[in-house]
Amino acid sequence: MEALEIARWQFGITTVYHFLMVPLTIGLGLLVAVMQTMWHRSGKEHYLRMTKFWGKLFLINFIMGVATGLVQEFQFGMAWSEYSRFVGDVFGAPLAMEALLAFFVESTFLGLWIFGWGRLPRLVHLLCLWAAVLASVFSAYFILVANSWMQHPVGVEMVDGRPVMVDAWAVFTNNTALVAFPHTVFGALAVAGAFLLGISWYHLHKRRHDGLDTVGADGAVIVGDAGGARDAVDHRVWLMSARAGAVVAMIAFAGTGITGDLQGKLMFDQQPMKMAAAEAACHDGTGFSILSVGNLGAQSCDDITAVIEVPGVLSFLANGDFTTEVKGVNTLLPEYQEKYGTTLPDDPMYGERAGTEIDYLPVMEVTYWGFRIMIGFGAIAAGAAALALWVLRKGTVPESRWLMRLAVFGILAPFGANSAGWIFTEMGRQPFVVAPNPDPSGIDSVFMFTAAAVSPGVSLGELVASLVALTSVYAVLLVVEVKLLFSYVRGGTASAMPELAQAGSDSGHGGDGGSGGSGARHGGKDDGDVLAFAY
Repeated sequence: MEALEIARWQFGITTVYHFLMVPLTIGLGLLVAVMQTMWHRSGKEHYLRMTKFWGKLFLINFIMGVATGLVQEFQFGMAWSEYSRFVGDVFGAPLAMEALLAFFVESTFLGLWIFGWGRLPRLVHLLCLWAAVLASVFSAYFILVANSWMQHPVGVEMVDGRPVMVDAWAVFTNNTALVAFPHTVFGALAVAGAFLLGISWYHLHKRRHDGLDTVGADGAVIVGDAGGARDAVDHRVWLMSARAGAVVAMIAFAGTGITGDLQGKLMFDQQPMKMAAAEAACHDGTGFSILSVGNLGAQSCDDITAVIEVPGVLSFLANGDFTTEVKGVNTLLPEYQEKYGTTLPDDPMYGERAGTEIDYLPVMEVTYWGFRIMIGFGAIAAGAAALALWVLRKGTVPESRWLMRLAVFGILAPFGANSAGWIFTEMGRQPFVVAPNPDPSGIDSVFMFTAAAVSPGVSLGELVASLVALTSVYAVLLVVEVKLLFSYVRGGTASAMPELAQAGSDSGHGGDGGSGGSGARHGGKDDGDVLAFAY
């Protein structure tokens, strides 16, 4: 293997792992902010418990996301120095705004939220959370601006072989970013919705299994009350969380579908080879392949046959009609070769790869199946959410242990959809690290082959060592995060509010009262250690 391939594996492994935290942080943060807003407005105990329980899990995930995200910055300089030089003038602005304007605001106000329980006025404390959560959303936008420029470079001129930004507005309002942003946010909400639904189902099932909640002759739940953290308010926490998660998951799937359609239409214009490979569309046509067979890894895809194909759908995805033919791989290959050459330039930056033939066809196994895994897992999560919402209409869940396990494992479906979507987006751009813009204005001269992006001074051994080290550290961090999440999830609301476990049956009194009830006590100035909530 060559240094370039190891560098790509390293970046892929660390980035996909980091992105597991990103959608949950964004989506769950928004939902926790809504929960605290409801508590602020109503003073009801169940909203406070929801805020603290889900807020605890949000914090665990946020902190791990920060730790894993820092590595991404170092990788640019370590393994991708030529890429950093090429995009530096463009990326400086969005990444600086992400770090200075978004991440600093996010971290500062999240700290105020953690330490401010019972010490800041309720409204100020709530606004701190909203500031942190919205900053994380803006942070995602600035990152997407940078990524979208790699997919569709705009607002630059080439000076001495490097793109120089001449129109910041064009970079920050890149149509690729404007579509990718809501698609990413909806994807994050899908993750958060499934997270709420799966964990809440587990706790509702646990109450059924322990005989705390029963079902009457009409099928409706009879809520039990064991006092303390397992009182009637506890049931309401899980029921409302499960229903909210199901609704959010369904809305998010609809949102990802609409924005994904817009994103697909842009890809057909901006990166036609990526979308042709995603559909295994070897020849020009209008049909969408549901299942194709053949050698997806071949240089040419003449031997691929569509087993199940829906006529007209590919045209609709590309152009919004059902009749316009879409160019296939075999038509696009000679066009790419004519525009960008058949071999890599004879330049020292390409090392031993200089003069080798360029393969413009992405790894079709990844693009074809990645596209379908993204859609399939998203649809499974949305369908499961709709079914769960119907099951929850009676106020509880069945006693079936298998249904509970399916609900918990269902949390992974939108994670898989998000990861598959990003892997498809990034690997489908190959062999370019900065894809050419096929705009008639001639801006397509701005592009960079991935083979030219790797650091010339880094050796294969150094990259292998760093790959092993980073993967090992990330594996340890994965164990730590999963163990923390499992521990606090199993502990229920008492894991975030220890006072519930100590209060006994009296903790349920006045649970749905106004601001003078137990909700005020939990947010008051007698909470003890300022770090108790963070712990």
